[in-house]
Amino acid sequence: MLATLRINIAPEEIIKAIKSLGKKERTALLEDILAGTSPDYLKGIKEARTDYKAGKIKTHKEVFGE
Repeated sequence: MLATLRINIAPEEIIKAIKSLGKKERTALLEDILAGTSPDYLKGIKEARTDYKAGKIKTHKEVFGE
């Protein structure tokens, strides 16, 4: 059984903590938040991985001609 842990943290403290992260860590945090809150986001990732494994991908040049 999961227990609920409630902690009072001011929004300013959360912002300060996020600002202290490097760009890579901030990106990973945002992706984790999206993954944890959006079934559509997870579905999109799963579909993209399936397409990639099946070779259903195009290069940037093929799509945009650059």
